[in-house]
Amino acid sequence: MADPSSYRPKPGQIPDSPGVYKFRDEHRRVIYVGKAKSLRQRLANYFQPLVSLHPRTATMVTTAASVEWTVVSTEVEALQLEYSWIKEYDPRFNVKYRDDKSYPYLAVTLNEEFPRVQVLRGHKKKGVRYFGPYAHAWAIRETVDLMLRVFPVRTCSAGVFRNAASAGRPCLLGYIGKCSAPCVGRVTPDEHRELADEFCDFMAGRTGTYIRRLEKQMMIAAEDMEYEKAARLRDDIEALRRAMEKSAVVLADATDADLIALAEDELEAAVQIFHVRGGRVRGQRGWVTDKVEAVDTAGLVEHAIQQLYGEESGDTVPKEVLVPALPDDTEAVTAWLAGRRGSNVSLRIPQRGDKKDLMETVARNAQQALVLHKTKRASDLTTRSRALEEIADALDLDSAPLRIECFDISHLQGEDVVASMVVFEDGLPRKSEYRRFQIKGFEGQDDVRSMHEVISRRFKRYLAEKEKTGEWGLPAEGRGRVDGGPMEGEVPAQAPGEDDGRPKRFAYPPQLVVVDGGQPQVAAARRALDELGIVDIAVCGLAKRLEEVWLPGDDDPVVLPRSSEGLYLLQRVRDTAHDFAIRYQRSKRTKRIRTSPLDAVPGLGETRKQALIKHFGSVKRLRQATIEQIREVPGMGLKTAEAVVVALAQAAPAAPAVNTATGEIMEDDGGGTA
Repeated sequence: MADPSSYRPKPGQIPDSPGVYKFRDEHRRVIYVGKAKSLRQRLANYFQPLVSLHPRTATMVTTAASVEWTVVSTEVEALQLEYSWIKEYDPRFNVKYRDDKSYPYLAVTLNEEFPRVQVLRGHKKKGVRYFGPYAHAWAIRETVDLMLRVFPVRTCSAGVFRNAASAGRPCLLGYIGKCSAPCVGRVTPDEHRELADEFCDFMAGRTGTYIRRLEKQMMIAAEDMEYEKAARLRDDIEALRRAMEKSAVVLADATDADLIALAEDELEAAVQIFHVRGGRVRGQRGWVTDKVEAVDTAGLVEHAIQQLYGEESGDTVPKEVLVPALPDDTEAVTAWLAGRRGSNVSLRIPQRGDKKDLMETVARNAQQALVLHKTKRASDLTTRSRALEEIADALDLDSAPLRIECFDISHLQGEDVVASMVVFEDGLPRKSEYRRFQIKGFEGQDDVRSMHEVISRRFKRYLAEKEKTGEWGLPAEGRGRVDGGPMEGEVPAQAPGEDDGRPKRFAYPPQLVVVDGGQPQVAAARRALDELGIVDIAVCGLAKRLEEVWLPGDDDPVVLPRSSEGLYLLQRVRDTAHDFAIRYQRSKRTKRIRTSPLDAVPGLGETRKQALIKHFGSVKRLRQATIEQIREVPGMGLKTAEAVVVALAQAAPAAPAVNTATGEIMEDDGGGTA
């Protein structure tokens, strides 16, 4: 525990201007990021007597070992830089909201020639228009099914689209009128894009225009005695109205707004957001956070706004954001939101009327979410605590293994040998710490030798991190920095003083290492640790056949009851490592199978490979081309063209494909793999 006075800046060193500051611990890791209108006044608050500080703030300043700052010109720049640093460094003492689920969005891929309507989750992609998020994917599909009657936009995948175009026949949706069938040329690209734009306009809340237009067309058709057309238009209007009914009107003035409400206690806070577009609730989402820093409601609101709109721009930032409390720097936050939207944004507290009533509804949802989270967490904590205690008792550990790392080896008949490392902290997976390895010390199949190599490489990096951060003076015997070979995801070690504060990949040791296997694998792991002089990390193995737990040097396994929470946790850790290793091994195998003779051409990147294949149609035709013909491809110079010719000449052509039904040799006239 550090004394804050030991790193307190001298009077006059801190500028009296806007900026962003970082507290670092003794290992130079960033543990807190903050912003201030006046750096001098804000930082002075952290160096008061500890008894006058909030307990969480006191914990932070005693964990820190240094403070540094960056001056900016405006408060808006400070807000943006604070958000960027929190995202980059992931400081342990900053409030970070975590989604309670991965919400589905209704997405329209406007970046394609023929835009597609689909359900997407995860990170947003450039050139795609998103609507939502929604609570359930089935709600999106019901809405889309109703709207396709009026806006028959493509919904099929790229593969289905290509197959239909090749066959000259549309899919079922094309036959029943729920797709305009651009794959077979029923509509032009411009006509299909117009349909997609109208679909987006309707989803964005501009519904009245289309309803009135369809009603007018229906009346004209009825007057002209085109009764079948009038009936179809009537059904289209009814379908649109049913789609609109799925999101009830909550604000009569057709407002575009996001409503943010909070529920909190001393330890945690839950935030709920309602997305209202055109006066209707178009989406809902929620977050929960631990209050790891001394923060009030206004601070929680500011953090929520940063996370909600930090990656957004344009119309996805609404004209109005309604909150329960205004951030301390209201003007700066409002200016930041306006910059992301490209026009003015109103940030305020609703005082009366429908908006205040709706805000109360959002607040009730936040309160229910907090209660539900605490109920689940209490039950989950009890179960995980019992599991960790059972593991500690069974393996005779001094304390519960709060960090467990599990290793598994995967290969296919001795080829593409890889390994995985998964991490569980407090009984929960820590996916950001997962790592993948390629076995490079030898060739062939030897799980025991592979396990020894992987454990050695992982913990050599751990010792290198400890040496670099100065956690001991001179390395102990057997702890020298030895190059264990390149590791998937490794970064080069930095010299002292070059630490950038980001979380290190192999800096944290586990209390327990679990290997997938029995006595031989456990012995190999223990031997690797002993060779490095590491004696304070426990090792065990979990054999699949009888789910027995093996310890180093024991002739008999430890048998945990089938109903044991400890055994269940070990099984989950082992199965996670197994699945992670298999996925990596399959990806390596797939990549190897898809290799091309062009891969051997030095300096030929993926873009120019694809350009060559697109120009000539296949590798076979490219092999028959002359140097001058190859140089006609944009970006291809004389030396590269000559290298392509040499590489294709040296590579033996693949055996011709044979139609097994007729015995006919099939010519390679199609596309190739670059």
